[in-house]
Amino acid sequence: MEYLYKENKKGAPVFVLLHGTGGTETDLVSLGEFLNTDYNLLGIRGNVQENGMNRYFKRHGEGHYDWEDLDFRGKELYTFILEKSKKYSFEMKDVVLVGFSNGSNIAINMMIQQPDVFKKAALFAPMYPTDIDEKQIFNETNVFLSLGKNDPIVSEAESLRVVNLFKQRGAKVTTFWVNGHNLDQEVALEAKRWLNQTR
Repeated sequence: MEYLYKENKKGAPVFVLLHGTGGTETDLVSLGEFLNTDYNLLGIRGNVQENGMNRYFKRHGEGHYDWEDLDFRGKELYTFILEKSKKYSFEMKDVVLVGFSNGSNIAINMMIQQPDVFKKAALFAPMYPTDIDEKQIFNETNVFLSLGKNDPIVSEAESLRVVNLFKQRGAKVTTFWVNGHNLDQEVALEAKRWLNQTR
């Protein structure tokens, strides 16, 4: 996997930056720098191609995920982050997942698979269109969710499904509604406030 690692302060938490469809490992660097200038950055490029665009997992059209591939890619991405934690000497408990759209969706998958590992995430425009039988415990998990009114990709019902996925498992959830499927300055500011309150 293509990636970038930027150390801003030794021993500081690490933002794992996960881009949206068509993005690269550098897409969310400026967001990470805005959220906290001290945090270190690990930007990872999705290694699945869809019409020449980078993604983290396959799908069969908009909103129709290849769940088998998502589970495989989620494990693969987790292993990759684990390897980089050893290479760059950071603790997995210090990872903050930061995702947009497709990046948010694979972040949710990793959190479901590794509920004891990932304790903090800022997820922008997420969608996870399935019911999950397992009752993961997210009691010590803090999640910021940016959701879109009039989002052309994620319906309000699907946004609420993501909220409930975390709330029903005991996570502390902060929500912020934007208009559409975007990540603008206003929501970045809200995410920064959330981060400062949860440290």
